[in-house]
Amino acid sequence: MAVELEPVLREATAGRLGPIEWFRSSWQQGGAATGFSTWTGDDGNETETMVKLPVGSREHYWTFALSESKCIHSPRVIAHGTALGNYDLAWMVLERLRGKTLGRDLTRECVLSFLGASCDVHLKAASIKPATAKDAREPTDWERLLDRAIEAVVDNAMPDENRWLKMLKLVQSRLGVLVGQWRARTIDTWCHGDLHPGNALYRGPGVHEGEVVLIDFALMHTGHWIEDALYLERLYWGHESLLHGVKPVSLLGKLRKQASLPVETDDSYLANVRRVLMASCVPAFLAREGNPLYVAASLDILERLGNEILR
Repeated sequence: MAVELEPVLREATAGRLGPIEWFRSSWQQGGAATGFSTWTGDDGNETETMVKLPVGSREHYWTFALSESKCIHSPRVIAHGTALGNYDLAWMVLERLRGKTLGRDLTRECVLSFLGASCDVHLKAASIKPATAKDAREPTDWERLLDRAIEAVVDNAMPDENRWLKMLKLVQSRLGVLVGQWRARTIDTWCHGDLHPGNALYRGPGVHEGEVVLIDFALMHTGHWIEDALYLERLYWGHESLLHGVKPVSLLGKLRKQASLPVETDDSYLANVRRVLMASCVPAFLAREGNPLYVAASLDILERLGNEILR
């Protein structure tokens, strides 16, 4: 479809968009097409660009809105629209980011810059549109996930099966309280929702050159700021050394305070509630997230924190 719509897209951009070299990135999960092209400005100079279509409504809204807010940690939108010919289809022409993704070489400086960029996106998003509970996503069915986790532990004869079952039964007995505490959290932040180093690039062109730019705002949602921090933390359970001693929750909380964004005194407890809920569900996703170090670290976290907040 992208190739067929290319002439329509070039017409919609008044001929300023050059020929498109379409490609598919290894990290892409959806059906969007992306390609490299050029853009001819009013002065006749050409700028390297990236074209993306179709673009979901949430990603289209936030990518454009952050660009308009002059957020240096989001891509610059050069042109965009919500229709092409007879198709109700959103599209964007973005600056081409020449740097590598942070995941290619995750140094300590990368992690610090990444969380700094995340804080700035939180700040800019709050100025664009207040985050409220009415925009919150459907709640996770923790009860169903915990049932699946228990079944997976038994069916797969997991290592440390008895330890897992002991903790999962304990969580199950207090699940209503845990879920209630989590759902009672303050919802006042637009969270990225998919905050990992593969969704961040240096503006470039050199390695580690320019600002860190977050991409892929398709899962942007209202929530609590610790959701983004814990999303990143959880990816490195069992591989904590790759974060070079940086603790995402502690650092993002510090950065938010410096930016005068809300941070509550009980956020550390709320983070532990979330960690227990997430760790409990790890066996339910063995087919996708079954790395032995990750699974073992999840159990350690569950035992350490579960015994603390479930006593």
